[in-house]
Amino acid sequence: MAGPYDVLVLGSGAAGLTAAFIAATEGASVGLFEKADQVGGTTAWSGGNVWIPNNPLMPGVGVEDSAEDAFTYIMSLSRGMLDERLVRAYVEAGPEMVRFLDAKARTEFYVAEGFPDYHAEHPGGKPQGGRSLETPLFPFDELGEWSDRVTPGPYFASNLHLVQRETPIGAAVPQPPAAEELERRKIRDERGRGQSLVGRLLKACLDAGVAIETGHRARELVVDDGRAVGVVFETPEGRVEVRARRGVVLATGGFEWNEEYKRAFLRGPLTHPVTMPTCEGDGLYMAMKAGASLGNMREAWWSPVAELPPGINDMNRVMVNADRTRPRSVIVNRRGRRFTNEAANYNAFGGAFHAEDVTTFSYANLPCWLVFDQEYLRRYGTVGPHPAGEEPPAWLTRGATLAELAGKLGIPADGFEATVRQWNEYAAAGQDPDFRRGESAHDLWWGDPYLKGKPEATLGPLDEPPYYAIPLVSGALGTKGGPRTDADARVLDLDGAPIEGLYAAGNVMASPFGMTYGGAGGTLGPAMVFGYLAGRHVAAAAGNRA
Repeated sequence: MAGPYDVLVLGSGAAGLTAAFIAATEGASVGLFEKADQVGGTTAWSGGNVWIPNNPLMPGVGVEDSAEDAFTYIMSLSRGMLDERLVRAYVEAGPEMVRFLDAKARTEFYVAEGFPDYHAEHPGGKPQGGRSLETPLFPFDELGEWSDRVTPGPYFASNLHLVQRETPIGAAVPQPPAAEELERRKIRDERGRGQSLVGRLLKACLDAGVAIETGHRARELVVDDGRAVGVVFETPEGRVEVRARRGVVLATGGFEWNEEYKRAFLRGPLTHPVTMPTCEGDGLYMAMKAGASLGNMREAWWSPVAELPPGINDMNRVMVNADRTRPRSVIVNRRGRRFTNEAANYNAFGGAFHAEDVTTFSYANLPCWLVFDQEYLRRYGTVGPHPAGEEPPAWLTRGATLAELAGKLGIPADGFEATVRQWNEYAAAGQDPDFRRGESAHDLWWGDPYLKGKPEATLGPLDEPPYYAIPLVSGALGTKGGPRTDADARVLDLDGAPIEGLYAAGNVMASPFGMTYGGAGGTLGPAMVFGYLAGRHVAAAAGNRA
C-alpha cells in the first residue's frame, strides 16, 4: 500500500469523493479509503439530486434567488435549533462548489426544472423550484477498470441507464425511453441519477491522482499530541496503519445499521434503512474516541418504506414516495384513521411515525398501511415497482370491500369505512381540511403528472373495488447526527475548539440542517458542500505545514 499521504479521506460517497477531489486539485496527495468492495456509497443508489440554493444556474431557468432568501428559508424550518454559522457557510459555499466542480470535474450540473422546495410556502422558499440540480447521463466506459467498481445498489441494478424523470422516484407515471434510445445508452454504459454523479466525481478523482483503496474498514484514528495523524484499517490482509501528514476527513456515512447506536440516540424507530449496510457508525465511533462534541444525534433523513417479499430487490424494501401522493389512495393507522398529509415530503412524513399513544405506550401510527383502489392500480401500478394494469402483485393484501380489507388488516371496519367516506367527500370538494393535502407546491408536484399543479393531482376518491393495502414502516436515507463541526468542516471537541487534522462531511457529521430537509437533494447538498469545505481547508493546511 502506498502512503503516507497528505490527506486521508474515509468513504467514497458524494462527501468523500468531493473532499478528495478538492484536496487533490489544491495540491495535496490524497488517499481515499472505502469500507465496501465497491465505491459510491449510498450516493450511487440515490436519485442524484443536489439541493444548492442561489446556485449559478438558476437565472438560466428564470428563477431569482439570493443568499439571504436561502438563509431565511432554512432558518424558518429550524425551530431555533440550527447553528447559524453552519447555515451561512452552506449557503455561501454551495454556489462556489457548483462553479468549481462544473469547471474542474465535468459535473455539468443542470436545474431539475420546476421541482419546488419541500416547504416552499415558508419565507424564502421557491415554489417554482430551481435549487435542485442534477447531472446528465455519464458514459461509464470512461472509467476504464473502475467501470464495474461502482455499486449499482439494490434499486438500480436493472435500470442503470435511466434519468430521474424516467423512474418512479421522479414521476408518478414514469416515461421510460424508447427501446432504441435505451440500447444506444447501453453502448457506452451511459448511466443517470446517483450513478452519473458518482461516475463523474470518481473520474475527476482518478484524473487528479487520488489513490483509491476498497475493502478498507477504518477502525481507529491515530492521534499524536491531540492531532489526527493517521488511521488504522482492517483489511482482508489484516490491520494496517496509514499516516496522514495533514489531515483525515471522515465521510463514512451515518449509523443507521448499528442497532446499539440507534437505541442510544434516535428519537424514534428506524427499522428499515434504505442505505448501504456498511453505514454502521464507524466514523462516529472514531470521532467520539477522539473527544468530539456531538450534535443532532436524534435525527435522520426519515422516510416511509414498504417491506417487500423476497426477489423484488436485494434489500426486500423500497422507499414509498410517489406512490403515496397519488389520488385514490390514503394511509391509515391501526384505528383505520388517516393521521397525516400523505403527500408531504418523506422526511416530514417520517416524523408521524414517532407520535406516541400515551395510553398504550406504543407508537400511535405504527403499524400503518397505504390503501388504494382498483382504478389506482389500473392507472399507476404500485410499489416494487409494479406496472400499471388490471392485475395486482400476488403479495398485496386485497379485499372485495372495505370491510373485508379491514378484517384482513385487523383494523376496525367502521372506523376505516368512515375514514374513506370522509376522504371521498374531501376529494369531491377538492380540499382536505384535516391535513391540507394538495395545498402546497410540493404536494402538487407529485401525484398524477397529467394533473400536475391541480389539487386533483393528489385528491381522488377510493370508490372502485377491490381495495388493496401495503404495510409501511419507518425507514431513512441515513442518520444525520455526529461530530459537530465549524464552518470549515473541522471536527470540534467538547470545548468547541477544532481537533487538529480531523474533518467531517456528509451523514457522519452533525447536519447543518438539524431536523429539516430543504428540497430534493437536501441530503447530498450539505454532503458535497461540507466535503468541498473540508477538502479546501485540509489542502491549505497541507500547503502551510512542513
